[in-house]
Amino acid sequence: MSGAARADTTPLTLAGVRDWLAASASDTERQKLRRYGIPNDRAMGVAMGQMLAFARKRPKDPALAAALWADGGYEMRTLALLLDDPATLTLPRMDAMVAEFDNWAICDTACFRLFDKTPEAWQAVPRWAASDRLYTRRAGFALVWGLSVHDKQAGDPPFLEALALAETCADDARPHVSKAISMAVRATGKRNSALRSAALDWADRMGPQGQTEARLAREVRRALE
Repeated sequence: MSGAARADTTPLTLAGVRDWLAASASDTERQKLRRYGIPNDRAMGVAMGQMLAFARKRPKDPALAAALWADGGYEMRTLALLLDDPATLTLPRMDAMVAEFDNWAICDTACFRLFDKTPEAWQAVPRWAASDRLYTRRAGFALVWGLSVHDKQAGDPPFLEALALAETCADDARPHVSKAISMAVRATGKRNSALRSAALDWADRMGPQGQTEARLAREVRRALE
C-alpha cells in the first residue's frame, strides 16, 4: 500500500464539517489569524495544515462547498475552496465569491487552490484586475501568480497581457494589491527566458515612475537578475 492518504468516502455534511472544526480548533490558532491580518471574529482557530489534510482525504463536493461558503466563517469558507470542483465552477459564481472576499488569505487560497484550475481562469484575470475593490484587484493578480505555477499548457501571450495589466495598476499603493502585483510579475518572469526578459523590461519601465512602481521594479529585478 502506498504512503498516500486514503480517501474517506463517508458522506460529509455541513454539520459534520462544523463538528470537525470545533473539535480541531484552538484559541492559539485563532489568535494567530489576527496577527496575520486575517479577521478572526468569525474564525474558530484551525490551522491551514489541518484543513488541507482533511480536504485531501475527501472527494470534491460542489454542493457541500456552496453550503460551506454560504456559512461565511473563515474555516468554513477555506474548506469550501478546498472541496469545490474547479471543473464545475462558472465565471459568474467566481465573480460572486470574489465580491465577498474580505481578507488576503481567502483570496489567495481561492486563487492558488481552486480558481487557477478552472476553465475560465484567464477570462477572470482582466475583469478582476480592472476593479478598484481591494480584494477583487488582488484576486486578479493572485490568479496570475497561481496560473504561472499550475497552468503548464499556457503559452506566453496571456502572461504578456497580464504584464500589461500589471503596468496599468502598478501605481496602486495598497499593500495587499502591490504585493500581488509584485508576485505575479516575478512568477511570470520565472516561467521561461522570454518572459523573464519581458518582466525585466517591465521593471525598466516602472523604475522611473512613482514610489510604488519603483519599489515593484526593485523587487522584480532582485528576483530575476
